[in-house]
Amino acid sequence: MVDGLQEMIIDEAHSSRYSIHPGSIKMYRDLREVYWWNGVKKGIAEFVVKCPNCQQVKVEHQRPSGLAQNIELPEWK
Repeated sequence: MVDGLQEMIIDEAHSSRYSIHPGSIKMYRDLREVYWWNGVKKGIAEFVVKCPNCQQVKVEHQRPSGLAQNIELPEWK
């Protein structure tokens, strides 16, 4: 019973049209003002990781990795 309620609270906080996929840090800050249970932070993080919309948005904001380049250092005399 409690697990189902926790999942519903997290889902509403995450998917509501007023919050629009806020991410785990913002969700935790918002929810901790009203709700608390053991493992709330971990539960929120696991929920956000499973959200396909959040994962797509996250990829767009990451920098593309490039090839490593050698940097020449000046010689000490």
